[in-house]
Amino acid sequence: MKRIILSIALMGLAVLNITAQSGTNSPYSQFGLGLLADPSSGFNRGMNGLGLGFREHNQVNYLNPASYSVIDSLSFIFDVGITGQITNFNENGKKQNANNADLEYIVAGFRAFKNLGVSFGIIPFTTVGYNYGTSSYVGNQMTVMSSNTYSGSGGVHQAYFGAGWRPIKYLSIGANISYLWGNYDRSLVNRYSDSYANTLARYFSADIRSYKLDLGVQGILPLSKKNTLTVGATYSPGHKLNADPECMVISTNTQQAVADTTRYSITNGLSIPDMFGVGIAFNHDNQWKVGVDYTCQLWGDIQFPEFSVENGVSQFTLKNSLKDRQKITVGGEYCKAEYGRSFFQRIKYRVGASYATPYVTVNGQDGPKEVSVSAGFGFPIVNAYNNRSYLNISGQWVRSTAPGYIKENIFRINIGLTFNERWFAKWKVD
Repeated sequence: MKRIILSIALMGLAVLNITAQSGTNSPYSQFGLGLLADPSSGFNRGMNGLGLGFREHNQVNYLNPASYSVIDSLSFIFDVGITGQITNFNENGKKQNANNADLEYIVAGFRAFKNLGVSFGIIPFTTVGYNYGTSSYVGNQMTVMSSNTYSGSGGVHQAYFGAGWRPIKYLSIGANISYLWGNYDRSLVNRYSDSYANTLARYFSADIRSYKLDLGVQGILPLSKKNTLTVGATYSPGHKLNADPECMVISTNTQQAVADTTRYSITNGLSIPDMFGVGIAFNHDNQWKVGVDYTCQLWGDIQFPEFSVENGVSQFTLKNSLKDRQKITVGGEYCKAEYGRSFFQRIKYRVGASYATPYVTVNGQDGPKEVSVSAGFGFPIVNAYNNRSYLNISGQWVRSTAPGYIKENIFRINIGLTFNERWFAKWKVD
């Protein structure tokens, strides 16, 4: 119990670090709640986030809380992951690179009772981070230049506690309850080279404190002595986030140093949608594991606050500017012998690929679609004290494209360290 409390304390310290970071420089994070995080831990990352049908006895698979029911009875699993990425932006032949690195997640899990496993941790939900500008001449005289500066930061994080229970041999159910917290701050500042023209600035902000519920189920179908098929499904109900988004518009006359400020606010104006997923995983003798996942988030059913000017009247209202997001992932893992005596026999090789549709629109047009692939390894940590832990390393390439807009090519390195300790063994003396 003392070690569990220590793990919770370490997670508390990690909150300060995770909250202060932004893992992106993408201008697309200025829309919606930001870029949606990839909800997966170290072993999932090598398969590009695959996992709804996976049941791992020595890894925390929070993609489907039903999987907690098979965590080893003598183990306490502690998993921490960091990510570094290089992003190449390309717009009309102009290219620029940006680098990011952050502590991404920290999770733990253990068997509480027979057929009942629990897990808790801190994981990201969305990220916001961008800073760029545009400029152009006003009119045909080409004497006055207009410039727009866009910047934003923030994101939403979630701290969860979950349990998975196996009521009968071939069926598991589970749930995660999460506390959602975070904020975003975005700004658009319009300036003119003519000092007689007013500077117009818009500042958008919101502070989020809410919850999220994730339900999961897994059914196991034995095909033969060495082959099994697992079908998994998850569901997360949508709801309001108890947040009041605000917009502040400031018009400044630089000649007279006079500013005119107008504030707008929408009570309880942010929501998350219904989300569901289904996955199938095939397991051959704990050597070959392959699967496919499909997820859908019904963002098109909710409204998001937007500022607009119609017929000379400024408005800050809720609009249907989002779209349903669908994602399909395929992948697998190979390990010659999980308990083999040779180090190389115990290495796990992973690969995966995904395709995802956007959940945001840009000026009425669909946002960027994503194509991504990944590959990784799980290296066993073998020494005099431990032979159950793993170092998970993977590389991921993501391409985000929208016709007529910025193209993003992202290369990520994900490192996850899974400590798997025998904390609950009872020593006996003959």
